[in-house]
Amino acid sequence: MAAGKKNSLTDVEGIMVGHFTDVRAACGVSVAICPEGATAGADVRGSAPGTRETDLLAPLNLIEKVQAVVLTGGSVYGLSSADGVVRWLAKKGWGFPLEDNNVAPIVPAAALFDLGRGASFIPPIGSEWGAQACANAGNDDFPLGSVGAGTGAQSGGIKGGLGTASEVLDSGLTVAAMVAVNSLGTIIDNVTGRPWEVRMEVEGEFGELGQRSVVNTMPQAPKAGRNTTIGIVATDAVLTKAQAQKIAQMAHDGMARAIRPAHTMFDGDTIFCLATNKKDLPDTPGFFAAPKAMAVNEIGRAAADCMTRAIIRGILAATGINSMVAFRDLQTR
Repeated sequence: MAAGKKNSLTDVEGIMVGHFTDVRAACGVSVAICPEGATAGADVRGSAPGTRETDLLAPLNLIEKVQAVVLTGGSVYGLSSADGVVRWLAKKGWGFPLEDNNVAPIVPAAALFDLGRGASFIPPIGSEWGAQACANAGNDDFPLGSVGAGTGAQSGGIKGGLGTASEVLDSGLTVAAMVAVNSLGTIIDNVTGRPWEVRMEVEGEFGELGQRSVVNTMPQAPKAGRNTTIGIVATDAVLTKAQAQKIAQMAHDGMARAIRPAHTMFDGDTIFCLATNKKDLPDTPGFFAAPKAMAVNEIGRAAADCMTRAIIRGILAATGINSMVAFRDLQTR
């Protein structure tokens, strides 16, 4: 298994990533932009989601491509950040074509609950934050941990965060994930004091922190709707909407391996899949092999693995904010 050059969502050709972070408010926004559009799918497994435009991604519905996906803090208030992304994209002329050279940018979004973790209970999030995240977008590496949508995130009683990871398949296709971890469940195995899926590490990506065995704090008491892990998986392969939705489904396996429990009544766990359509899927020979089905299986497997690794990287990179204690600050066994 080999990571991409940056071990990041930006390893997928055709995707830019940007963030806006307000540490004082303990809240932020992350955006993945696809200037040429990307085929998209989504799968919602948690029981307390906060989302926008997910119905549009169903394979039976009209729109084939999206121009961006937003991951945001701020719960129901945070979804307003997508308005700023829409207007920023419209100024670029990126979107579904309309009359008189106008466009309608298609921007699905998902929000996590981080209210009450900053200077005021409701952060001053709005369209300006979304527009600023777009202005900050690029193809380079980006910081992980307490940034963007992961700024005010909390996971299993400790500080959550934003993570990313990528994999280059033997076929030459690239698969990647970006995730904001704000889960009710924990990534830490209390028996070993290490992340449940630390064995998934690629090329030393977890660093020295990944080798630590820690004394975990007691998990937070369950509070309805105050969690949610939201993420994006992406590939440079040519996919249909149905295939993109299937890969989003498979990517949830990576979330369930890394966070225990996942998809609870108090989480709104949501994963989007973006396909930038740069490379054809390889065919599989044989009478009983559905065309390209094996390639979709392999992308889905890689998407799940990248999601697991991105979750761990996000927690390990996080730094404490206010009363939230980070993994790096936990006592070593």
